[in-house]
Amino acid sequence: MERTTRQKTAIQAAIESAQRPLSAQEILEQASLQVTQLGIATVYRNLKSLVLEEKVHVVTLPGENPRYESNTAANHHHHHFQCTTCQRVFDVHDCPGDLKRMAPQGFVVERHELTLYGRCADCNAAAGAKGAAAAKAKPAPHACASHHDPA
Repeated sequence: MERTTRQKTAIQAAIESAQRPLSAQEILEQASLQVTQLGIATVYRNLKSLVLEEKVHVVTLPGENPRYESNTAANHHHHHFQCTTCQRVFDVHDCPGDLKRMAPQGFVVERHELTLYGRCADCNAAAGAKGAAAAKAKPAPHACASHHDPA
């Protein structure tokens, strides 16, 4: 039986409180608030243990490092959204439903995974604020911008 350490408890608490899948680096940042001098090797060692104990689930997105979420979240069917700006991953609780109709004739769908990509609310708001600031800095175009005066 694995012993529970302050580090392991802090790592598991960081994952459970996040309410979204976290990268090892994000876990390190959050758990370090509880346990100072925590290193990434300790995080990975404890993640491996938590996965084996089935307390944490690995979320794998194509071309990305694994993320980790609580088994409470993993135990119900859901999908993910990855922000293309900040790279954070969020849970999506809606599902398009039965995808069997999309499979070629004669194929049997056993499961599906869906990942949405775009900007999260924080990054979208930041992009909107930058766009508004840029619009204020530019002079307004002439009302007849398409009209050219002969020179």
